[in-house]
Amino acid sequence: AFQKTFSYAGFEQMTKRFESPKVLLLNVELELKAEKENAEVRISNPEDYQSIVDAEWQVIYGKLDACVKCGANIVLSKLPIGDLATQYFADRGLFCAGRVDDGDLKRVAKATKGAIQTTTNGLYDGILGTCALFEERQMGDERFNVFEGCPSNLTSTIVLRGGSEQFIAESERSIHDALMVVKRCIVNQAIVAGGGAVEMELSKSLRDHALTIEGKGQLIISAYARALEVVPRQLCDNAGFDSTDVLSALRKQHKDEENGKWFGVDIENGGICDTFEKGVWEPSDNKRNSLAAATEAACVILSIDETVINPRSQDPGAAQASGQLPMQQGSMTNAMGNAMDHVNNMKGGSRSGNFGNGVSWMKGRGGG
Repeated sequence: AFQKTFSYAGFEQMTKRFESPKVLLLNVELELKAEKENAEVRISNPEDYQSIVDAEWQVIYGKLDACVKCGANIVLSKLPIGDLATQYFADRGLFCAGRVDDGDLKRVAKATKGAIQTTTNGLYDGILGTCALFEERQMGDERFNVFEGCPSNLTSTIVLRGGSEQFIAESERSIHDALMVVKRCIVNQAIVAGGGAVEMELSKSLRDHALTIEGKGQLIISAYARALEVVPRQLCDNAGFDSTDVLSALRKQHKDEENGKWFGVDIENGGICDTFEKGVWEPSDNKRNSLAAATEAACVILSIDETVINPRSQDPGAAQASGQLPMQQGSMTNAMGNAMDHVNNMKGGSRSGNFGNGVSWMKGRGGG
């Protein structure tokens, strides 16, 4: 299914329901357009002008006749289908839709086993797609063109409806994530327990391995082990449980019990449970990729040892051209301090608070 596209006059007269239709998929513009502004045609007889106009009409009618004669009931095109073509198809009992998105057109071709054509010449029955039922349906405030009973089940459409765009966007991301997880499970059938069980088991193994290493490497491995515990801790926080008690129970279970490697967070009843037996699974590829990506990101951050700044230009006039003052604030402060010291030395003492005749030095800002 795909959302109804822009329609021209005569669209209301079209048939909106077909059983076992033949679908013609085009990448052809079926619209009568004016010539370009720089086009020039020279004629010697005024009667020749009518022949030129008739030739334009014959071109568009030739395309439309070819679409009808091939036996198609539904004509879909990636390019516009104008009002002339829309009325032409409506009078002959056909359904048409132009400006169909490229992705929608390719999915329809895959589902109906049709072929997208770039010309209307040589159309035959073998390039037409088919389905059990085609219907234009109203869903909420939008209309959709629905194809049911397609010969190929490689494509399907999920229509999401909700009260706000944020809800729809979040639902789409959640469904996409779930579909990708199922796809990975089909491609690679190796699974591991979820609920933070794998992270806790890796954390335990890294802590034990860190005790066998001398030097700073022990601190790095221990920090990596602590970082892995963020996953079950966040699961506890999201479920409203006390993460400290749950993590303590998980550490004990993974450390002491022989069969405790699959124990994770039980978000239904609180506490911990064997997530593998409860059916909380994750593809092993997901775990490998997430650990590899997190490790690479941490290594990139740690490899940054300095910050590159824009060097000062060697052109003397560059600073004034960019609006910068030639004298920095520090230079102004030093000049004022030198002047004050000079006046005080002339008076035979340190800074007394008097800068000069009629000028008083402000207390609390360097004054005596």
